[in-house]
Amino acid sequence: MTNKEFHQNIKRILISESEIKTKIKETGTQIGQDYAGKPLLLVSILNGAFVFMADLCRAIPIPCEIAFLCVKSYYSGTVSSGTVEMVMDLKQDISQYHVLIIEDIIDTGRTLHHILQLLKARNPLSLKVITLLDKPDRRVVDLKPDRSLFTIPDVFVVGYGLDCGEIYRNLPYIAEYENNKLE
Repeated sequence: MTNKEFHQNIKRILISESEIKTKIKETGTQIGQDYAGKPLLLVSILNGAFVFMADLCRAIPIPCEIAFLCVKSYYSGTVSSGTVEMVMDLKQDISQYHVLIIEDIIDTGRTLHHILQLLKARNPLSLKVITLLDKPDRRVVDLKPDRSLFTIPDVFVVGYGLDCGEIYRNLPYIAEYENNKLE
């Protein structure tokens, strides 16, 4: 893919880099207040949430640990397959932690619902979800994040860790992706 093709697929910027930074700073401060003096574990859902996790954990002013889960429900397209596959599980016992799942986007909710069931069974001290993006119009399961930085319309987005076919994760903003611009 050429640089020109890369940028031709961006329809519009939905959330700017500065808007993201502002919300992350606010969220990090709030987490610091909510979890002061408590054992905190941030669990990032790979691959999409890694950028959000990196910036969010630096904005949290209290000690915290991080861990990673990797699941797949999107393969090469722009629509969830509906099947959630665990690619990499947590290595540690989470029963002595307040766990915050750090997610990039909640769309249908199937993937996160699966992860929540898995982690609840491991008896964390508490379990909450923070998502960068919430797309409630697409929800097919009863699921609401504990905190959402942005609510977006039902459009396919890329950037700030989100991809289409593993491309566009490096954009510093959230953009609407349009896959029909290239002939």
